[in-house]
Amino acid sequence: MAAFRAAPYDCGMTLPAARSDRTCLVTGASSGIGAEIAKLLAAKGHGVTLLARREPKLRALAKELASEHGIRAEVIVADLTDESSRTNIISELESRELAVNVLVNNAGMSTMGAVYRGDVAEELTMVRTDVEAVVHLCTALLPGMVERRSGAVLNVASTAAFQPLPGQAGYGASKAFVLSYGHAIRAELRGTGVTLTTLCPGPVETGFGEAAGITDEEAAGALPKFMWVPPEEVAAAAIAGLDADRAVVIPGIFNRLGAAGGWLTPRRLMMPLLARQHPALKH
Repeated sequence: MAAFRAAPYDCGMTLPAARSDRTCLVTGASSGIGAEIAKLLAAKGHGVTLLARREPKLRALAKELASEHGIRAEVIVADLTDESSRTNIISELESRELAVNVLVNNAGMSTMGAVYRGDVAEELTMVRTDVEAVVHLCTALLPGMVERRSGAVLNVASTAAFQPLPGQAGYGASKAFVLSYGHAIRAELRGTGVTLTTLCPGPVETGFGEAAGITDEEAAGALPKFMWVPPEEVAAAAIAGLDADRAVVIPGIFNRLGAAGGWLTPRRLMMPLLARQHPALKH
């Protein structure tokens, strides 16, 4: 049950040292968990490269972090669903003579509803964001970290990774991939000086559900309020877990219990219950 332990909030630093020619690349950094993680990294003196599709929000955050913490804050606008756009991220970093010493694969999205009613383009967009982008950036950036014998990766999955999720079948499967992928890479990295942590948040008030097609009220009805964790606390748990070289971080005691239950409960019992509860399957 080690994967379900809490990450300590006060632990020794194991993050790579901050340097002027190094940066922390944070995807999905324009709001929510990504923005809060970027703030914490900047507060520790790390330069950050903020990546998302919404340039005005990225530039506003970069200006805030540079002013408040005196760090180098970069912006890259990219569409993570597009392979050429992802490749351009690497080229941009090289042109700025920046090496990534912390990679935060935070960007993610979900579709809602039964797959047989789904839109092919939307489903594939989700997989490209939640799976392809993680694989692309890990594969492109890990060699440099291993060569330097210094680096850390934080991949953002979800408590949805611990059991199938009717109503969000592709999302749950994508996050299960991220969790499995992280465990495997972590074993491969042993002894290299590079670490990998997988963050598995439960429900977070970031507008994620509304963007996917359900209201906050519907989401709150499906998941009790005591399971919801503010994005600031999720980010704090993530950075603490990264510092402590934790394999998996699940913020919130009730989410850890829920993840354990999802992992251990027989699927034949759990799937009908989850299908009845999911707001996207109620109509």
